[in-house]
Amino acid sequence: MDMEHARFNMIEQQIRPWNVLDAHVLQLLEVVKREDFVPLAHKALAFVDMEIPLREGGARGQVMLAPRVEARLLQDANVQKHERVLEVGAGSGYMAALLAHRAQRVVSVEIEPELARMARANLQKAGIHNVEVLELDAAQGVKGDGPFDVIVLSGSVAEVPQVLLAQLKVGGRLIGIVGDEPAMYATLMTRTGEATWTTTTPWDTVAPRLLNFVAPSRFKF
Repeated sequence: MDMEHARFNMIEQQIRPWNVLDAHVLQLLEVVKREDFVPLAHKALAFVDMEIPLREGGARGQVMLAPRVEARLLQDANVQKHERVLEVGAGSGYMAALLAHRAQRVVSVEIEPELARMARANLQKAGIHNVEVLELDAAQGVKGDGPFDVIVLSGSVAEVPQVLLAQLKVGGRLIGIVGDEPAMYATLMTRTGEATWTTTTPWDTVAPRLLNFVAPSRFKF
């Protein structure tokens, strides 16, 4: 496979048409080698418009999100060089690598020990040193490292948990995919005060659930 040609096609045919027009984001997609973060068994699928299983048999449903979804989340997060970022769902480490190029520091949390090890190894091989991968359940909160300027959810939740919103600085923002199939929306929440938020839902897509982020119970009458 001609990797550079495949990468060019991914950017021009999948990502740019999906309203990812930030020149810095597009340049990052050329610099950070996505194929180096894809499990070896699926390397030929690195630039395909699909979710890629991170473990054999797709156990527990963890995937690399489709390239256009990752790129759009990165663009909408709008991370700045002085900012500290929390990513929920490290997976293979690819999104953390992208965020690391834009942020001062990234804390990426992963509930699955095998994936946490994969992410650390991939980031080390890529020469990225401003990411810390923590093996923990973010649904229980991420204490000690916050508050953060930006939180990125690399997977979906039924609704944005308060335990994560509490980790945002005033002026900080959270981006993730929220809702239930078939209606999920990219949701950008900005903390405007101690107890005030603005929320926009700029685009729709679907993504697998982040582990342990259970849907709230709904009463039926």
